[in-house]
Amino acid sequence: MSRLIVVAPGVSSIQDIGRFGLQRYGVAPTGAMDTGSLRRGNTLVDCTVGTPVIEIGPLPARFEISGAPIRIALTGAPRTLSINEKNAALDQTHVIREAETLTLGSARGATFSYLCFEGGLLAEPQYESSSLDERAGFGSPLKRRLQEGDILEIPSATAWPSERSAANPQSGLFRHDVIRVILGPQDDYFFPETISQFLSTRWRIAISSNRMCYSLDGPKLAHAKGYNIVSDGTVKGSIQVAGSGQPMVLLADRGTIGGYPKIATLTTVDMDRFVQIPPGGEVRFEAISVERAQSMLRTQAAHTALALKAASNPRGVNEDALISENLAGSATNALDPAAFD
Repeated sequence: MSRLIVVAPGVSSIQDIGRFGLQRYGVAPTGAMDTGSLRRGNTLVDCTVGTPVIEIGPLPARFEISGAPIRIALTGAPRTLSINEKNAALDQTHVIREAETLTLGSARGATFSYLCFEGGLLAEPQYESSSLDERAGFGSPLKRRLQEGDILEIPSATAWPSERSAANPQSGLFRHDVIRVILGPQDDYFFPETISQFLSTRWRIAISSNRMCYSLDGPKLAHAKGYNIVSDGTVKGSIQVAGSGQPMVLLADRGTIGGYPKIATLTTVDMDRFVQIPPGGEVRFEAISVERAQSMLRTQAAHTALALKAASNPRGVNEDALISENLAGSATNALDPAAFD
């Protein structure tokens, strides 16, 4: 067992695929904002897709290793990654050794990254999840975001024939031009011209946005039948319009019910692209049918399955890793007489 020491946390928390089955009691699913990057990282380090990881927001972060070597992979937002001040690739596994440091730069053009570990973080699931939910008091091994000086236990790295990498890791994930939505379920609470305005506007993600919801800055949307409804269930991607006329996209840490009408709902196929839009970034919405959304999701799932299968395969012998281990001393040419002088 090894220890990961938090030197500078940025904005980080422990997340997995989420906590389900408790929404009837008011407990949000929480979990990773970008589930695709979570799945990809866990596949690279040979873990099940729901294994707990560290979700890192847009700010820089730094960690130090104590004990035996560990194996990591970083997926998600483009950013610099260095191991002991030496640049390292994203979407690839790396072994980090005693006293080495892992440094992440600021996210570029996106928001969330996922630091995944071979063997996963040592955590005791609460209601089948280790994801942080500060409001409900759930989270393992911490019930809060990471802080400087925190120590997390990580299983030691095992012997692999080579490290793994993923080619063309997340094509299109960081394009934020158009996000598809399904209108409703309360689109009848808005004038037809209001819906047209919602779809034609280039919205800006408010600086105040967080894991609970992304507020959209732009024109105020007019309600046709008032802004109060009998509170009903919400889902990740519900777009409520408050009494002020400002749309709010509910996300992983949302409340499980809400009393504002929902003009539209994000499609699952575009969810990861949407949550990666950084504060200040712009987005436009396009309405599509449920049938088209389901068809696109099936196509995406097939492509994702192929990508994950490819990511789980070794990419050949890692020559640099072998040389660094100095397993057999200096190499010599047995056909060169000078080698035997």
